[in-house]
Amino acid sequence: MKTPQRPTWIVSATLAAAGLAALGTWVHAADKPAAPAAGASAAQAALTVTTTSPQTTTLVTKLSANGSIAAWQEAVVGTEANGLRLAEVRANVGDVVKKGQVLATFAADTVQAELNQTRAAVGEAEATLAEAEANAQRARELSTTGALSAQQINQYLTAERTAKARLDAQKAMARVQELRLRQTQVLAPDNGVISSRSATVGAVLPAGMEMFRLIRQGRLEWRAEVPSSDLPRLKAGMAVNVALPTGSSVTGKLRMVAPTVDDKTRNALVYVDLPASAEARAGMFARGDFDIGSGQALTLPQSAVVLRDGFSYVLRVGADSKVAQTKVAVGRRVGDRVEVTSGVDANAKVVASGGAFLADGDLVRVVDAAAAKPVAKAASPIGVVPAATPGK
Repeated sequence: MKTPQRPTWIVSATLAAAGLAALGTWVHAADKPAAPAAGASAAQAALTVTTTSPQTTTLVTKLSANGSIAAWQEAVVGTEANGLRLAEVRANVGDVVKKGQVLATFAADTVQAELNQTRAAVGEAEATLAEAEANAQRARELSTTGALSAQQINQYLTAERTAKARLDAQKAMARVQELRLRQTQVLAPDNGVISSRSATVGAVLPAGMEMFRLIRQGRLEWRAEVPSSDLPRLKAGMAVNVALPTGSSVTGKLRMVAPTVDDKTRNALVYVDLPASAEARAGMFARGDFDIGSGQALTLPQSAVVLRDGFSYVLRVGADSKVAQTKVAVGRRVGDRVEVTSGVDANAKVVASGGAFLADGDLVRVVDAAAAKPVAKAASPIGVVPAATPGK
């Protein structure tokens, strides 16, 4: 028996209705929100961070001060000869001289002539004394014979003493002229360096006129100003690191602390001996650090300390991975670490870096420092293009 055929329009209508039903089901499913992924956290972490804890570090305690570099002792070299013409200058500024070295000479013609004249007078006085001594000797021999009166004997003896006195006076004059002759040469009083020169060839100088200034033994010292409250911390022999304006530094030794304090600034001068240096110059302004001692202190990386509103803070990470802004007091800075004097203990865990992007109460994701470092990818050499894979 043949199955009766449905009309074509009935088949078309049935298919259309089925299509509309499927389309409605798809639209309804699209309008529904997607289900949350399994294990997804309702709260999102504000930042991925690493943590660190304060470490005990040995820090050197230093006291900083400013001051000027000056000569340890400066000698003034002047002329002792009076009214002589300066004939030659043998030293200039910056010359290193030895004790007794000739720095300048005066014209000695006048002094030499006076010395010759005095020496001639000495010879004359010696002859007079010889005659007086002979007469006095004869008078002594005849004193017992009565050939000479007592008055005549006394005259001969007096003439002998007078001749001796005149000879001594002439010899003293000769020594004075010899001294004046030696003074025509200006000698260095000590080893050192010539720091200034005012001598001019041809000038006629009075006695006592300054000609040179000499830095004795070439020694320099740093004279620093230190507040009176810090003086008890300074001891003789303490090492001092002095930074020169040239960028280099020298290590000196504290020689003494001034016994008085300036009544206006309340600062005292301390004197630091400096070693010989080609860059240190008298008159330089320098900064130095006194090594007071060393001690243990808690330190953190400087990146862990955040400055806000003029105060220092760290971001402590709690057990719930939330950060708490904690105010701390900081002290000395050494390299990339800073001393923390109060606010946290050695067991605290704080954000190592990036704390400036966090606020109090933010949730963070904590990872190990090793895991936080990105793995570097191998780079192709410049100008080399990787070969294409066959078949791609």
